Amino acid sequence: MAEIVNYVKESFDELKNHVSWPTWAEGQKLMILVAVFSIIFSLAIWGVDTVFSGVIETYFSWIN
Repeated sequence: MAEIVNYVKESFDELKNHVSWPTWAEGQKLMILVAVFSIIFSLAIWGVDTVFSGVIETYFSWIN
């Protein structure tokens, strides 16, 4: 148990003293960038899923 407590203390110290955090403005820009790419990626996945769904429906309609 002492090892876990020591690990948490060292992790907190690392985050507090050794990590360079972005500025608020830079964080906002990066958040917008991630949101835009997430939306684009989800639309791309939706498009591919729609195409594959149509292909599979067409394939199985030919079989019957």
